[in-house]
Amino acid sequence: MPNVYMPALAPLAPLDTAPLFPDLHAELLALLRALNPADWERPTVAGAWRVRDVAAHLLDGELRVLAAHRDGHVLPVEGPVATYDEIVALIQRLNAGGVAFGTRLSPRLLTDLLEVTGRWMSAFVASLDPDAPALFAVAWAGEAQSDNRFDTAREYTERWHHQMQIRSAVGERGQPAVLLAPKYLVPLLETSVRVLPHAYRAVSAAEGTTVTLGLTSDPPRAWTLSREGASWRLYSGEAAQPTARVMAESDALWRLFFNALPVGDAGQALAVDGPQELITPLFHARSVMV
Repeated sequence: MPNVYMPALAPLAPLDTAPLFPDLHAELLALLRALNPADWERPTVAGAWRVRDVAAHLLDGELRVLAAHRDGHVLPVEGPVATYDEIVALIQRLNAGGVAFGTRLSPRLLTDLLEVTGRWMSAFVASLDPDAPALFAVAWAGEAQSDNRFDTAREYTERWHHQMQIRSAVGERGQPAVLLAPKYLVPLLETSVRVLPHAYRAVSAAEGTTVTLGLTSDPPRAWTLSREGASWRLYSGEAAQPTARVMAESDALWRLFFNALPVGDAGQALAVDGPQELITPLFHARSVMV
């Protein structure tokens, strides 16, 4: 029988990622400046993108955010963008265009330009009223309107996971552990798990059903989905006797949320216990637009 909501569960803490942008940016620059020419051509988990393509995407993304959000520039749109699939298609077109332009730039130029845009981006997110409406909603979380606090956190996760793609591509020299430090990892996961109520929106369950997701590596962390009425609500903490439990190490968890862990491999990378119908939606949860 499903357990009821436990008082030990707590509301999610407010997101506060803007202060992390300068340090995360400095880590990226140090990484890129240490790469050799062969490193820039290495494949990544981002589909067909090489390291240089991921760097070009980061540059293009920052320029697009600054143009549209900071400067009020209207981005070119081809076709309707009313549905989720249409928004994804637009993003994919913009991403492809940015990466294609990046092939004209040398690694040095990519790095030097990122040094400038990263400073601009850090200053911009720090200037925002965190409670004001964001220009774009965080659609992967199912929101039609988001505040700047959540949108800035989404931008943080973008920079974190693309930097990790580069670090992972160059192996031990990329020092992936740098981004797995609690300072950077906890805000990433605290943002990413907010996809879960949306990921479970089509799952019916009895009142009080709970699904706990736990992080086994340092620092240990847990989040719990609770079925309340006709919807799911997300809490920090672990229910005393969750209906389903999924435990994961940090490397597996970031890969799951950011489309770097195939669904077919999730069962081996994550330790699961509970009804399959409460586990499967987690395997498909993505904190990116896909």
